[in-house]
Amino acid sequence: MRLTQIKILAGFCFLSVFSLGCAEKTAITPTPPLAESQRPAPLVGGSEGEWQLVWSDEFDGTTIDRNKWSFETGQHGWGNNEWQNYTDGENASVSDGTLKIVAKKVGPGQKAGDYTSSRMNSKQSFTYGKIEISAKMPDHKGKGLWPAIWMLGDSIRGGGKWPDCGELDILEYVSFNEDTIHCAIHTKANNHKDGTQLDFHQKLESAEEDFHVYGLIWTEDKLVFYTGDPTKVKMTFDRPKDFTPENWPFDKPEFLLLNMAVGGGWGGKEGVEDDKIFPATMEIDYVRVFQKSK
Repeated sequence: MRLTQIKILAGFCFLSVFSLGCAEKTAITPTPPLAESQRPAPLVGGSEGEWQLVWSDEFDGTTIDRNKWSFETGQHGWGNNEWQNYTDGENASVSDGTLKIVAKKVGPGQKAGDYTSSRMNSKQSFTYGKIEISAKMPDHKGKGLWPAIWMLGDSIRGGGKWPDCGELDILEYVSFNEDTIHCAIHTKANNHKDGTQLDFHQKLESAEEDFHVYGLIWTEDKLVFYTGDPTKVKMTFDRPKDFTPENWPFDKPEFLLLNMAVGGGWGGKEGVEDDKIFPATMEIDYVRVFQKSK
């Protein structure tokens, strides 16, 4: 973990979300299933008590802990017409107390396969908790990058489908829209394919220059997204009164993903500026998961 102080967002914003307008968002290609022997048991949090740290990566060493993370590899467009190949660790490293995920241009450019990057999945899955990630977006001033910090329902590892599994976007960022951060929820009932996703965006003028904490409090009846600390709420979503697996799949384990895409339906909406953005680095200071003590 870096020893420098983390700058947090000033001000307060609260939004109760039930239906928002259409926006171009990420689609998901299912994660290849893990063998049963490789799949860790989910951690389950209680509904009362104080928050306790149950899982973290502080990125203090010099290597990525493969007991905690796996790399999703290949080039399939990832459901978004993205251009990068995801490598098995070649585009991610740990040094000076942070994880660096680096997108690189490795070919002539302007087509799929001319770029590489990393997509890291946590091997551990979680049910409920407070998830906090301290991160800094790429500081290159150019178009075409699409970093994200998010969660997917664990069922997708075993052959389940998106959006039935549930997706929680703790942070999304597209470099054509500088100084702006996004969060979103996708379910079978509310997703971008149908133009019914639940999302929110917020200006954060130092997103590319400073580390900020991006957080989610996930309980059995509420989702709260925040930046800085839990008093700086961006979006909250209450479990529907008549909840079903279609509108509330968030009572089952989810795992964390860290990735940076190049191009794609949203990230490449205004093109990819090869001469301005590569190599591009998203830095992560730490990832922490807290759950309630009994």
